[in-house]
Amino acid sequence: MAYVRISPELAETVAVAVDEGTLDAAARRLHITPSAVSQRIKTLEEQLGRTVLVRSKPVRATDAGAAVVRLARQLALLEHDVLAELGVGDEGSRALVSVPLAVNADSLATWFLPPLARLSARLPVVFELHRDDQDFTAGLLESGTVMGAVTSRATPVAGCRVSNLGTMRYEAVATPEYLARWLPDGVEAGALAVAPVVEFDRRDDLQSQWLTARGVDASAPPRHYVPASNDFATAIKLGLGWGLLPRFQSADALDSGALVPLGGPPIDVALHWQQWNLRSPLLDAVADEIVAEGRRVLGP
Repeated sequence: MAYVRISPELAETVAVAVDEGTLDAAARRLHITPSAVSQRIKTLEEQLGRTVLVRSKPVRATDAGAAVVRLARQLALLEHDVLAELGVGDEGSRALVSVPLAVNADSLATWFLPPLARLSARLPVVFELHRDDQDFTAGLLESGTVMGAVTSRATPVAGCRVSNLGTMRYEAVATPEYLARWLPDGVEAGALAVAPVVEFDRRDDLQSQWLTARGVDASAPPRHYVPASNDFATAIKLGLGWGLLPRFQSADALDSGALVPLGGPPIDVALHWQQWNLRSPLLDAVADEIVAEGRRVLGP
């Protein structure tokens, strides 16, 4: 079998094409022509004997392409670490390293950004955040799209290591006016079956878990879908429906009486930090800051 090496330049081209979505946009970022981008990708595919990109709009990586993208990101990270170790140029002259991370919406809206702000103040780094449900962010690690992720998955993704962050506790809440209209005789199963509920999107099953625990057919209630964490909380505070909120988002409203708890069992979501198992001072610094913040603000 012929010995095959993947050129860093070719791997970078695939990663940039995936990031930018089109070959034309990748060409602008790489300061080459679109035909040169296409030729680089074709050359790599011929060397590997398999397709790395699906030429859709936007382009997307195949399984082989995802592995190449992961390699390109790891090479960029290692290059930064080596230049920093050798002291080649100062921080101001070195290119900022883009670190793609995945995070669930509620963490992004509450505790996740402050550690990133501290990191960007002292390190030559920019962040590309991918928002997804905590049950699905690990998939972005597997595909090579991100270097680290906040996830509900405790089992390490292949090639990654995992650290516990803590538990985000969700409690069912609604406005007093909502309760007076929809649940005037109390929070009982018959009324819950017809009372509107707010959900993040169709993959959000927290409210369904709570309803099932109360003996209610989770598919019965009418639903509002509000796919943004702060807007989701606002919809509940405006009385569109009841929903489960983390204490971060409901504490002030509960203290003032603008929201009231519905009771029932809280839903606890254990969160973990997973990142590539790559010894990189930069990636380790990112992990240390995020894990410390998670453990400080989340419940045990």
